[in-house]
Amino acid sequence: MGGETHQTVKPKSSYPVRSAHPVGQWIPDIYKSRIAQFYAGGQYEHNNLRAMMNEGVTSGSPHVKLSVWHAPDLTRPTFKEATKHEFEETRVGESFGPSWSTHWFKIQLTVPLELRKKELLEFHWDANNEGMVWTEDGNPLQGLTGGGDRTEWILPESFRDGKEHTFYIEMACNGMFGNADGDSIQPPNPNKYYQLSKADIVAVNPEARQLWIDIWVIGDAAREFPADSWEQHKAMKVANEIINAFELGNQDSIIKGRKIAQEYLGKNVSSSKVYETGTKPIVYGIGQCHIDTCWLWPWAETKRKVARSWSNQCDLMDRYPEHRFAVSQAQQYKWLKQYYPYVFNRVKDKVKKGTFQPVGGSWVEHDTNLPSGESLVRQFVYGQRFFESNFGERCRTFWLPDTFGYSSQLPQLCRLAGMTRFFTQKLSWNNINKFPHTTFNWVSLDGSQVICHMAPAETYTAEANFGDVRRSVTQHKSMDQDETSLLVFGKGDGGGGPTWQHLEKLRRCRGMSDTVGLLPRVHMGNSVEDFFDSLEKRISEGLDLVTWYGELYFELHRGTYTTQANNKRNNRKSEIMLRDIELLASLASIKGNYKYPKKDIDDMWEAVLLCQFHDCLPGSSIEMCYDDSDELYAKVFETGERILKELQETLGVRAVENPKTKERLAALNTMPWHRRDIISLGNGQAGVACGEGNLLNIKTFKIAETPEVTAKEVKDGVFVLQNDQLRVEVDGGCITSLYDRVAEREVIPKGGKANQFVIFDDKPLYWQAWDVEVFHLDSRKVLSSGATKVVQSDAHQVSVMTETKISDKSWVKTCISLSAAFKGQQSYVEMHSEVEWREDKKFLKVEFPVDVRNTEASYETQFGIVRRPTHYNTTWDMAKFEVCCHKFADLSEHGYGVSILNDSKYGFATCGNLMRLSLLRAPKAPDAHADMGRHNIRWAILPHQGDLGSTTVRTAFNFNNPLKLVQAPKNLDASAFSSPIKVTGNTSLVLDTVKRGEDDEDVSRGELMKRKGKSIILRIYESLGGTSKGTIETTLDVKKVWKTNILEDDGEVVNFKDGKVDITLKPFEVATYRLQL
Repeated sequence: MGGETHQTVKPKSSYPVRSAHPVGQWIPDIYKSRIAQFYAGGQYEHNNLRAMMNEGVTSGSPHVKLSVWHAPDLTRPTFKEATKHEFEETRVGESFGPSWSTHWFKIQLTVPLELRKKELLEFHWDANNEGMVWTEDGNPLQGLTGGGDRTEWILPESFRDGKEHTFYIEMACNGMFGNADGDSIQPPNPNKYYQLSKADIVAVNPEARQLWIDIWVIGDAAREFPADSWEQHKAMKVANEIINAFELGNQDSIIKGRKIAQEYLGKNVSSSKVYETGTKPIVYGIGQCHIDTCWLWPWAETKRKVARSWSNQCDLMDRYPEHRFAVSQAQQYKWLKQYYPYVFNRVKDKVKKGTFQPVGGSWVEHDTNLPSGESLVRQFVYGQRFFESNFGERCRTFWLPDTFGYSSQLPQLCRLAGMTRFFTQKLSWNNINKFPHTTFNWVSLDGSQVICHMAPAETYTAEANFGDVRRSVTQHKSMDQDETSLLVFGKGDGGGGPTWQHLEKLRRCRGMSDTVGLLPRVHMGNSVEDFFDSLEKRISEGLDLVTWYGELYFELHRGTYTTQANNKRNNRKSEIMLRDIELLASLASIKGNYKYPKKDIDDMWEAVLLCQFHDCLPGSSIEMCYDDSDELYAKVFETGERILKELQETLGVRAVENPKTKERLAALNTMPWHRRDIISLGNGQAGVACGEGNLLNIKTFKIAETPEVTAKEVKDGVFVLQNDQLRVEVDGGCITSLYDRVAEREVIPKGGKANQFVIFDDKPLYWQAWDVEVFHLDSRKVLSSGATKVVQSDAHQVSVMTETKISDKSWVKTCISLSAAFKGQQSYVEMHSEVEWREDKKFLKVEFPVDVRNTEASYETQFGIVRRPTHYNTTWDMAKFEVCCHKFADLSEHGYGVSILNDSKYGFATCGNLMRLSLLRAPKAPDAHADMGRHNIRWAILPHQGDLGSTTVRTAFNFNNPLKLVQAPKNLDASAFSSPIKVTGNTSLVLDTVKRGEDDEDVSRGELMKRKGKSIILRIYESLGGTSKGTIETTLDVKKVWKTNILEDDGEVVNFKDGKVDITLKPFEVATYRLQL
């Protein structure tokens, strides 16, 4: 007891007594640099891993026979058309072109005996341009990219029988990013030729290929993990052990290297089992193939890009069960359905299985700055209806990764379209301020909100590298609230989507996270909706995300508000035309036997929505795209004019051929309020149109003893235009005084010149068509004008005209006009300019200094108003040196203000009290001829008493919707001059849209279930930012009224009594009502 000692046997040490040899410390930079050398090309590629990637290669006859047919005149014939022709023999080394041409190749392939039993056989084709593999019987199988990227097609097992097999490759003579030489955003070279450099049967060594991915990702860890982490040192050690184990020509050394890699990556990285560990991921990988619907290539090429890219993804889904692929843009799905039904059916099958995931809910990934409010609505209406009718479900997430700023009303419209989530990332491109959030609640003008997530990897075309996964945490700005994120990966812009390399790399990243840690754990197999569902669940459990109110202003690409002026004009005019047609056709189809032209309207809308794609409407595409859009707009206008002519006939009126006719004259009106406008009858004569129906009576403009408007030259070169409300002094083409006679107030500050043309040097840092940089303001140059003369002196209107020389090649002729004023209706000064524009990297603007003071100016946006700073207090304020507006911009102080109206412009700036309308730019890339030629532009100065109000809103609408003179029979029924639907009450309420119900049984085209009877859809919005009450009044035989969403799903029943519906709208609310007849 006690005191005993027990002998313990100590293990015998194997530590040697004497040092056997010197051992040095690894030099990290050297050993890290060695890793990439092991699998890279260059001087060691015949000695390193690359030398064992293939087990055999065969090319040339008799195993690979090539023949070709050249499609004529840049046509893109179908498979059936192409394969009717005789094919001529060709070979590797030949060149094909020119740019945009198509060449069809017949490949007759016989696998040689020595390769038939190899594990993986591929056909490798590289002509440095895009292509599509077709079966002998005409099914498109897979796209090819070229230039070393996506050049392989896995040969079917049936090709191993020793017989000759035939397939086709359709070659498109353009690269993934078009046909520019060098810098991809330069104008395309029309004479580019492409050399076929490879057409081989290749037996791939699968284990060597897998080891390549292993050491690629481990090498990334060695290079990018912190130098003070054991994980970085372990990666460097494992990678070097793999290299040391390698023996050229010894397959066992490849197997050994893979086993060593397991120490760092785990055992399951060669299959989807790697994701089945049950450990919690925080990064969710989503495959994406952003295909610009046009950009550096035309629409016709996009149709092929879609088929090439999406067929690739269907193939990858068969090989990688974890692969989930999210795709937006209903237009692209429709093209696929029309032109590639075989691929569309493959896609439909994958959608059913949940691997191919429609997202976005819109017709295209559209610009959100420039389209009208109703256009934004229709993007969702046409998009969601397509997805629902073809795939059985609507989208729940708005997907818009690559648009140049985001309208403040998008959250409201998303919610009204059935979407509660929004994905983007473009604000990561801001070049002044860093956007502060990753995941947040984005709040609209009316208070509606959506969950917004911006991928912290800050790209929608991630290469699925180690660094992309790591940046999903290191650049995550909302980690204190939610640490999860989406990693959106795949080749994009020009299409392509994820590759097998991307999917293999992500398997390694997951294996690494579960084996050694430190790297954020990435997961594959979940959908975009799964990611947002998880966020919504956390919000329901108390997570309170940060908020961002109002627009997501993009601090880059501000030039897109102005570039390609004609395209923007066509957009504005087509939006107005469609509004007119829907209003008049709706009423005509209810009153009589007129058939609502739903197909024509759908075709017009789909064309307009297509042209609103985020590289088309903003002006950042190549010239071919604008040739296409001009052609499409011409068709829209042709169809629209035909329908309007038919509608005039149903109204009992017709266009005026001779203003001197003795028949009754009337004015066709589509505005929803009382109007009193002067309308020209030609030959200096005018009438006064007055009323609130679709037809307005015209009364003679009475010439008073004292002229109601005058123009006089008061001294040499100085003219005064005056009516009962305004006195305008014009000197040297500029307005040096604008005196409000009613308010007894001068609008122009002393020494100021309004309607002053100024020009700026416009050489942005890189993106010519896209950007205007803040430094362009330093180059301001005033343009001097020539002599002014009176060109109109009628009783109803006077005008003076001045010509301004811009350069030896360019000029502008401007008419300043003033019309007779009506008591109780605010008068304005109107300008019309004809511009011959032949400049190089210049920016033309017109300025309006006003004697008004406010730290904020107001700009019309979709269904509302955005207020922005007029100062540069902070970098956030200064970043808004150029902003977007729609029909007007306004600067008001308490009790008084000035609005600038326009008929087709979107770029504006207000700096202090200087208002500036952007007119024309002259970038030379990617369209070398952007905006060159003749332009006609209208704008107006509207001074007003009181704050910004309905005077400006309604006058801007009227300015963009001039009355149309028509002839009407004298016995035309009085009901033609009254409106069967109107909104009364608060003047801030705007009845913006009147249309038929999409699914009315007499209108529906059968995509979705029909509704019995007829209905009228009304879209009303509150325009000024205050709760507003009003009444819908109608003489139609209405049975019931619902408030609906923008997709026309019935919501609450609204009380309807005695032809009236009382309504209350919240500030900037967009409300839709369905009147069942």
